[in-house]
Amino acid sequence: MKKIILLTVLFYCTLFAHSQEDALSIVRASRDRIKSESVSTRSRMLIQDKNGTVTERLIDQYSKEGPNGNRAVIVFQQPASVRGVRFLTMENPNSSDDRWIFLPALGGEPARIAASDGSKSFQGTDFSNDDISSAHRSAGLDNHTLLREENLNNSPCYVIQSVPKDSSYQYSKMIQWIDKQTKVTMKVELYNKAGVLVKNLEILKLQEVQGRLAIMSTKMTTVADKTSTTLNVEMIKYDDPIPDSVFTRQFLKTGRP
Repeated sequence: MKKIILLTVLFYCTLFAHSQEDALSIVRASRDRIKSESVSTRSRMLIQDKNGTVTERLIDQYSKEGPNGNRAVIVFQQPASVRGVRFLTMENPNSSDDRWIFLPALGGEPARIAASDGSKSFQGTDFSNDDISSAHRSAGLDNHTLLREENLNNSPCYVIQSVPKDSSYQYSKMIQWIDKQTKVTMKVELYNKAGVLVKNLEILKLQEVQGRLAIMSTKMTTVADKTSTTLNVEMIKYDDPIPDSVFTRQFLKTGRP
């Protein structure tokens, strides 16, 4: 009897380990699905408050693979109140990203954003500082479990729960719906430390660009506040030459490569 119980336990432990491994492979495939040395975009950001009022911002974003991972810069172009705000994030393998922001109104040097400020709103939007760099978040930073398979908008998806290994991360877990065919993460539920759903991320539009299936519209909704931020991509280019000097604090300060 003891032998049967032991074999049963080993079977389920092995099954769970395979589930973990498969979930990690699925998440990695989703994060790595687009092969490109660099990406340049221009996007219109629509910020809707709880009263339904919408404000717009025009932003440019540049990202490029570096020796330690992805590097990305966001430059605010419009309106005048935020023009010249520049944000830099640099990925670090298996640890928190390095992030800096330059605010023209304050002048001086770019300010470093501490890891403890990851949960703070990114320039008054529904995205946090952590959310902005989450598309390039290393799959190895979380423990992944395949919960089930189900349809989302008539498309078969893997439903995967991701729990951060670092307990200081702002979310206790993320549940994501990854399209089985395209490998695109179509929806993400974000839960706070108390296990309460606080945000929903939805992909609203996909489009073929330069032979790649690009995400053209993304919406982040804050559940309790009933606010949202929608990011609509108006222009996207893959493998466009971007000088390495763009990904420096000097560029943040001057706006010139």
